[in-house]
Amino acid sequence: MLIDTHAHLNDPRLFAQAHDIIGSMKEDNLEALINVGYDYASSKDSYDLAQKYDNVYAAVGIHPHDAKTADKGAYDYFSSASANNKIVAIGEIGLDFYYDHSPRDIQQKVFLEQLELAHSLKLPVIIHLRDAYQLMLNLLIENKQKLAFGGALHCYGGSVEMLREFDKLDLYFSFGGAITFKNAVNKPNVVKATPLDRLLLETDCPYMTPVPHRGKLNYPKYINLVAEKAASFTGLPLQKIEEITTKNAKTLFKKIK
Repeated sequence: MLIDTHAHLNDPRLFAQAHDIIGSMKEDNLEALINVGYDYASSKDSYDLAQKYDNVYAAVGIHPHDAKTADKGAYDYFSSASANNKIVAIGEIGLDFYYDHSPRDIQQKVFLEQLELAHSLKLPVIIHLRDAYQLMLNLLIENKQKLAFGGALHCYGGSVEMLREFDKLDLYFSFGGAITFKNAVNKPNVVKATPLDRLLLETDCPYMTPVPHRGKLNYPKYINLVAEKAASFTGLPLQKIEEITTKNAKTLFKKIK
């Protein structure tokens, strides 16, 4: 069975359906999922879902879009919530210089604050990264000691060359619906270049819906389509991809049972 390492059932478009979605996870070939926060309110919703359902885990954090909203109250909540065994990571945190919904200097400041928080809590980080690959690499190299508990580059969209640089930091690389897109011409090489012991799968639902459902809402069950594409890129049997990525998810996110 698979683990969806990045879902947003706390998104308003899916939240009302969350009970039914989670209830069908076993028949959808899903052992577990990590519901990821992107601001204070969504992180609280992630925490609540994780408390309610055995096969749902949570990450809490502030997305770079919302970095301008970060404050001590949010960080204090993340700290207290993370004492719970169902909170497996700080995320999603990072840099997004494509949309620039928060000033770039604020994005960097808040990212580093949350990287420090994750280290203090002995948790891995889930990193959102768009159009700031070299800067992120530089920041992580400068703060390598704060990655002691690991991290994942969610929905990795960089080059093979950049992947090899991030791999030197022992990061994991998560792939979602984008690897099924017809215009994703570099994805086969990127997925093949990913060390098998660092490969993760995700949906990022309700975003990044894989082919053939592109243009509609994404759901955790569609992770099977992502796994099939990863298997075709690597030349490995689908069952092997399931085994590898599930083991990797449990290795990085140690609280998943």
